[in-house]
Amino acid sequence: MMLTANRTHVRLDHVRWERQRLGADEPQPALPGMPGLLRTVRTPEFAGVVFHEVAAKSVLNRIPSRSPMPFDWTVNPYRGCTHACAYCLAGDTPILMADGRARSLADVRVGDRIYGTARDGVGRRYVVTTVLAHWSTVKPAYRVTLDDGAQLIASGDHRFLGERGWAYVSGDRGPRIAVGDRLVGTGQFAAQPKGSVDYPLGYLCGLIRGSHPGPLSRPHAGRHRLRLARAEYEALSRAREYLAQAGVATDRFLVRPPTPDRREIMAIRTSKRGDIEAIGRLIGWPTNPSDDWCKGFLAGVFDADGNGGDAIEIASADAVEMASADAVEMASADAEIVSRVVAALRRFGFDAVVGRVGEGVVPIRVLGGLAERLRFFHTVDPAIARKRSIEGVAISPDGGPAVTAIEPLGLELTLFDITTGTGDFVANGVVSHNCFARNSHTYLDLDAGADFDSQLVVKVNTPEVLARELRSPRWCHEPVAMGTNTDPYQRAEGRYRLMPGVIEAFAETSTPFSVLTKGTLLARDLPLLVEASARVRVGLGVSIALVDKELSASVEPGTLSPQARLDLVHRITSAGLRCGVMVAPVLPCLTDGVEALDTLLGEVAAAGASGATVLALHLRPGAREWYRAWLAREHPDLVARYDQIYRRGSYADRGYRAWLARRVGPLLRKHGLDRRAGTRRQPSAKSKPPAQPRLPAEPQLPPGGAMSIGVAPQAGPEGPQQLTLL
Repeated sequence: MMLTANRTHVRLDHVRWERQRLGADEPQPALPGMPGLLRTVRTPEFAGVVFHEVAAKSVLNRIPSRSPMPFDWTVNPYRGCTHACAYCLAGDTPILMADGRARSLADVRVGDRIYGTARDGVGRRYVVTTVLAHWSTVKPAYRVTLDDGAQLIASGDHRFLGERGWAYVSGDRGPRIAVGDRLVGTGQFAAQPKGSVDYPLGYLCGLIRGSHPGPLSRPHAGRHRLRLARAEYEALSRAREYLAQAGVATDRFLVRPPTPDRREIMAIRTSKRGDIEAIGRLIGWPTNPSDDWCKGFLAGVFDADGNGGDAIEIASADAVEMASADAVEMASADAEIVSRVVAALRRFGFDAVVGRVGEGVVPIRVLGGLAERLRFFHTVDPAIARKRSIEGVAISPDGGPAVTAIEPLGLELTLFDITTGTGDFVANGVVSHNCFARNSHTYLDLDAGADFDSQLVVKVNTPEVLARELRSPRWCHEPVAMGTNTDPYQRAEGRYRLMPGVIEAFAETSTPFSVLTKGTLLARDLPLLVEASARVRVGLGVSIALVDKELSASVEPGTLSPQARLDLVHRITSAGLRCGVMVAPVLPCLTDGVEALDTLLGEVAAAGASGATVLALHLRPGAREWYRAWLAREHPDLVARYDQIYRRGSYADRGYRAWLARRVGPLLRKHGLDRRAGTRRQPSAKSKPPAQPRLPAEPQLPPGGAMSIGVAPQAGPEGPQQLTLL
């Protein structure tokens, strides 16, 4: 596959672009110090756009395993920038993970699940999100000191969420935090227990005594037996590990299988009298318990009986109903446990209240709301993740800790940043903005502000690096999706011409690939795509949201017309290639009518599309505000309805999505667009005969528009990110 003409064009064009390099006397670009930066370019052809040309070390990116995306690998030659918040916090800053624990920012990895926030009406709630990227650089550092004793080391261009909104640490880019401002969050995280001999002993005492009141062992068929049964295996696993460290072996077995309305119950047991006697010694009451023993004890009792309500409650009797006759039975509260739990809580400064005695159970409640709840989790580290969840908890409108000082450190430090699905994360108890490049300003060409559509990173060596990575003996020739984050055929591709080399790399290494685009530049490479399809599987998709020209001009002012994209579908299918269509985003109350959807799907079918996927509008933080402002200006009567549909966050609520699925299903079947990618629909009568033989009927790649037929579930904050409006 020869691409000499294309590359010659790039070489000849290089001289003209070289003259556009930013001079030293011009304002610095928003991404100084970017790894691999070759040059920064402005050109009259792209007014208001700054191109940051970089030499990438790697371009083949693996999708996090927990992502719902139906593919594992992606390549993005172009990338946008956001708010100049390129790097943010010191590596030892504790980040709130999805399991309720804290981990240093430097140790966070792509694919990790952590807590971010999502809007809920006028407020916010904590939600679990996924880390999409992680990197570091060296930048001038500042120290932000809070009145709870926390100190945050950050770059000047990092932003925290305060009572008045997002604010920078320093600089003149926008609002800045000031001494006295209250930052949104829970307050400083407590230190987690460190490894010691006493913590496991305390944990075993709390879990076994809390789950097994009364005598430690009861004769069973003339033998002694100890059994612990729980619906949460994390506690059993930890207990089994600690017992093994003490030389006590246990067996694990299933007590009750799961049913539609009950969780499964697992158990561990031992029948050796010597082991039972050893356990009795391990869980003995110490005369002078250490801090570590008390932390383990509280964690064990909480795992035995605690719950995950608004306040922590710890009860001294087992709350799990056993199905077996010889299982541990419900028993009266143990006054000794109650007394020691209260003493341990007060030892660490918790406000513990003993509840009313009733039905043999004495509840113990820790007051103080979410801040104390998290402090308890971090201080004692219970094993059961479910009980540590704060998913959906509302963020207090009163704000968190107050800023007492902001000072430059006078030195440069290695600072880290991450990208998350929500655009933020919780750093040492404070909600922090992350460097989330809102991909849709390049994907949909929608202007959400100069910071989002004026900075473009171009990996100018993408074809060469990709070819090298695909030739690696470790590469397994898995499908690769393009257009999953930024459109590879956006306008800049007309200048940089990276895709011909990318297509060549895929074809020469027998790597199947797909492309999802909203730009007609793909038509330029149709001959290359047809040639590549003779060697590897190629999946193509085009995104088309609506056919109403006036509405398209209003909501998508920078995009190509719907008809131009329909023509692209027709050109692709006429060239003998399959092409799916993403009907996305469907705008509630604007483009979800039967007539509008029927018309659009009819046009899609007439263009020869092999299938269609319909998705409702997705509004990320930042995009939500932009779209709401547009809605209030253009359709003020719909604001209340949108607030209801998107009251839980970025995704339309489940009820609306189910309603849309019911509406779309018959229309997809009517137009022959509901068939799976492995089947072939006949081209419309309007379609011209293919210029090249069509591909054999075989399963296509997941992305590219034909990835699934029907309404995608959009079940959580980590949904298909290339389908968001902004």
